[in-house]
Amino acid sequence: MDVTKKSVAIIGAGPSGLTACKHALAKGFRPVIFEATDAVGGVWTRALASTRLQTPAAAFRFSDFPWPAGVEDDEFPRHDQVAAYMAAYARRFGVLDCVRFGSRVLAAEFAGASEQEVAAWERWSGNGEAFGDGAGEWHLTVKHGESGETQKYAFDFLILCVGRYGVAKHPKFPDEAGPEVFRGQVLHSMDYSRMPHADADELIRGKRVVVVGSGKSALDIVAQCAVANGSEYPCTMVYRNPNWAVDPNLTWGAFFEKLMTSRLAELMVHKPGEGLALSLLATVLSPIRLLIAKATETYYKALMPMRKHGVVPGHSFSAAMLGWRISVLPDRFYDMVVDAGIVLKRCDSFGFCTDGVVMDGTGERVVHADVVILSTGFDADQLLNRVFASPWFREILVAGPSDTMLPLYRRCVHPRIPQMAVVGYAESAASIYPYEMMAKWVAHLLDGAVRLPGVAAMEKSVAEWERWGKWAKRRSGGFFLKSCIASVTTWYHDQLCRDMGYSPRRKEGEGLLADWLQPYGPTDYAGI
Repeated sequence: MDVTKKSVAIIGAGPSGLTACKHALAKGFRPVIFEATDAVGGVWTRALASTRLQTPAAAFRFSDFPWPAGVEDDEFPRHDQVAAYMAAYARRFGVLDCVRFGSRVLAAEFAGASEQEVAAWERWSGNGEAFGDGAGEWHLTVKHGESGETQKYAFDFLILCVGRYGVAKHPKFPDEAGPEVFRGQVLHSMDYSRMPHADADELIRGKRVVVVGSGKSALDIVAQCAVANGSEYPCTMVYRNPNWAVDPNLTWGAFFEKLMTSRLAELMVHKPGEGLALSLLATVLSPIRLLIAKATETYYKALMPMRKHGVVPGHSFSAAMLGWRISVLPDRFYDMVVDAGIVLKRCDSFGFCTDGVVMDGTGERVVHADVVILSTGFDADQLLNRVFASPWFREILVAGPSDTMLPLYRRCVHPRIPQMAVVGYAESAASIYPYEMMAKWVAHLLDGAVRLPGVAAMEKSVAEWERWGKWAKRRSGGFFLKSCIASVTTWYHDQLCRDMGYSPRRKEGEGLLADWLQPYGPTDYAGI
């Protein structure tokens, strides 16, 4: 059977969708990408004017596609540079020709076998092959354009590349304390980021703005408001638990990143399915990792005025590393605090009143506001949950299993959901090249180069990752992003390399010491 004759659908043209398409094309397939917006690049096409990458350009890139001239390896590119880089990648590898813009997938339904039959299979997709026995297919209901009619399509394989940042998470409030009692404007940071830049500037100019949250988007919005309004209309950041936000200009940060992305560093942390010997070694070496993290924490506390302004996180830098709750400060952030363009307010809870935000449930701590922007995160699971017509598929993938790890074998396929893969649902220090590795693995699965074990063995591997996720969440004090692989990225890539028939030792030509001590990054996987 010529599998390249089989049809493949991809939902989403963000970074994961682009690389999934590129590598499927390289295997001879002709995928169709359904993209709801009018551009490729995902969230990078809908970002604040001031948004920059959280990682240097050298770590955030595709393995075989360098940044254009003028972007240095140690630079943190702007959002428009990232969007342009994504678009150039899509053009270079013929991905743009596969994209159907303005096409929103409303539902995906598997046909060809009943749920009872699927649940009884001992091999994924019935026979362990990407396309099963050829009888099963995915039926997609797609809406084209804002007012267009829906159409139905059939595909032999489905790749979900919907990302994690498309559904806003809103806090719940007691009666008479929600946004409805506030006479100003309330919106989520996602909606603010998606506004045209001129409209976003107009919304905050000359206004008393309160931003709720302490993550990266909150910091960026607060800084943007402070630049626009200065101390005349200071922006207030209301937060409960400050996150670790570091100054990228401090020299230790670059050294620390290189140190902790080496293969040697991963020996110091427990890993999913590592076995007894590696588990004992991680236990013995973990004090070294803790010592390095403590030294880094002390360094940042000494050189950044966190104590002075009351933004010392309640969790250690080690915990933040494990759960990857680390962000980069906007330029001159603390200078704007000193200049009174930014006001920092810490509280345990907040609600609304007519004139603004009430902190800790008392009328004594009121922050007057005209605009309140909720930077309260995203509900990543909903993007996956909404895709499936089958309640059972929703239950076994998203709703029931876990709040620490999505139950995917190799972070890509569910043992019980046939002829479907997920690319891009993982959190790491530099997400783009783990997405690319997932895409390469899925492409090898499509053409038969990756052979899957039985369903029971796949579920055993999923359970190992689940146990590890629970351990990581405990050790990070709960500050663990779901499906975060930041501390075990190379270990994870080793698994994918072995499955695809490649050596996981990607620095063999540079010597043994280089393989253990030098950081692993995108270019190490260019030959796959």
